[in-house]
Amino acid sequence: MTAPRYDDGGEVPLGGYAALATTFTTGAALFAALAHRRGVRPPEQVPPWDVALLGTAVFKASRLISRDKITSFLRAPFTRRTEQGEGSEVMDAPRGGGAQRAVGDLVSCPFCVSAWVAGVLVGSYAVTPRGTRLVCAGLTALTAADWLQYAWTWAQQSTEG
Repeated sequence: MTAPRYDDGGEVPLGGYAALATTFTTGAALFAALAHRRGVRPPEQVPPWDVALLGTAVFKASRLISRDKITSFLRAPFTRRTEQGEGSEVMDAPRGGGAQRAVGDLVSCPFCVSAWVAGVLVGSYAVTPRGTRLVCAGLTALTAADWLQYAWTWAQQSTEG
């Protein structure tokens, strides 16, 4: 008797997902060990404003990585273009099997990428809060600019129609 599959089609790359989860966890552990060895102390508290700034920056960075045309070259080895989205966004679908498919699932999903981006930004915040705030402020400003672009387009369309 064979063990039941995780999914009906047998296409979910569980081994690739496990490798990615192991990579993330190992990276976080190595960062924490190195930071501890160098005497980096985590902040006593993270002000709510910084949490909002980090959250907005994670949102924007994950969309840039997973959906922006300009970062297609990063996703191309693991995905294929399926459609054009709004603004400069595109939709990609994972391709291949195994690890290639798992990475394709990761880099084409803004929700998936956000965990990795949050890990990088939170780690950076622990080491250099001022520098990280500056990067996050830039990404937050870009998010605000995007919303203004959409609002401007919507206003033009509503006056034309």
